[in-house]
Amino acid sequence: MILQPLAGMALELGDMLFYLLTFAILMILVGKFAWGPVTAMMEKRREQVTYDLDHAADLNKKATELVAAKTQALQNSKNEAVEIIANAKTNGENHKQKLLNDADKEAAEIREKANVAAVKAKEDALKEARAQVADLSVTIAEKLIQKELSEADQSELIDSFIKGLEKS
Repeated sequence: MILQPLAGMALELGDMLFYLLTFAILMILVGKFAWGPVTAMMEKRREQVTYDLDHAADLNKKATELVAAKTQALQNSKNEAVEIIANAKTNGENHKQKLLNDADKEAAEIREKANVAAVKAKEDALKEARAQVADLSVTIAEKLIQKELSEADQSELIDSFIKGLEKS
């Protein structure tokens, strides 16, 4: 009976040595054929994830810069639009003022021409009235005096008659 426990133990020790040797061989085989490729695959995957994260960060940074640039460009466009509108208003006001000044100048010229024309018409009317008055005066004087008057007499008579008209 003493042999039996030793025999069972020997069997267990042999089995354990067999399992240990099989485990060591299996670990060497896994290390050589599986662990290396799995580790390389995991390293490659880690590098890809790191690259993707860096690339995503770069793209995010570029997108932020692009948004900032577009926002600045939009603000510049708004400022330019406001400036263009202000310039257009200023130019419109200047053009309006110029048109008003030109119209006032033209109206003043028309008034001046009308005044000159009125003075000329008045002078022409007075000359014609003088001529008619002179003719009438001569005719009346001839009838009254029953004789012909000389040029000098006619001028003197006309001038005295006009002076009388101007006084009245």
